[in-house]
Amino acid sequence: MPQMPDSQPKVETPERWHRAHAFTFKTGLTWLILLSLLIGTFSKMGLDWSLISQKLPFLLGLRLSPDGFIQGAALTIMITACSMFFCLLIGLITALGRMSNNALAFGCATFYASLFRGTPLLVQVLIIYLALPQFGIVLGALSSGIIALSMNYGAYLAETIRSGVLSVPRGQQEAALALGVSRWTVAVHVTAPQALRIIIPPAGSMFISMLKDSSLVSLMGLWELNFLAQSYGRSTYRYMEMLATAAAIYWIMSIILELLQSRLERRFAQGHRR
Repeated sequence: MPQMPDSQPKVETPERWHRAHAFTFKTGLTWLILLSLLIGTFSKMGLDWSLISQKLPFLLGLRLSPDGFIQGAALTIMITACSMFFCLLIGLITALGRMSNNALAFGCATFYASLFRGTPLLVQVLIIYLALPQFGIVLGALSSGIIALSMNYGAYLAETIRSGVLSVPRGQQEAALALGVSRWTVAVHVTAPQALRIIIPPAGSMFISMLKDSSLVSLMGLWELNFLAQSYGRSTYRYMEMLATAAAIYWIMSIILELLQSRLERRFAQGHRR
């Protein structure tokens, strides 16, 4: 008869500790070698490093735009953060509608998800910013970009949330309700912690994609990172310097999000770690 797996947490032995740290060291060394090769490749392209150092504060958003508003990477982060917040709200509401027994809620949720997943984000940005004014709805460039990103990624996030909730065995929820626990308590303390283990990895990838797709708001004249990189590239005829710098900044911001995602994954996967 097969034995049941031990539910007690495994003791961290010295051998496992050394093996884990050796793996981390080798991974870090691999990253260092590949990064050195990448930097070496760019250094042989004859880049104007003085121009990069001159424009870097503007690209990072350490300097304000001529009208006194934030610009560069700082504006990109603000747009992404606002879009993440509204995306979470929209995704959660849509996921609840997708799992609802109410025909009206289910119909509205599925229609919205199909519409925004079935049309390109670029088209949605242009419709919200350029087409809606024809019907008397005039939105600024910043609000249009945030709305477009939130609505588009909210449709995808809804399916991720729904799959995470459905992955939790229904018997656990029924058992908690049978013990007299309220539905809110069951949702917060039983369903959510287990669902988040499934939700966080794809949701983190979507938020990283949202960070990069925020560059689409440059079409509306916002002085975010991509807009500045292209503008400085045109004015100085040094596109490689500006675009490579912008790519490096995007990469660093993505790495920060990846580290946060990894930390959350470890936090909610403690009971399932092998």
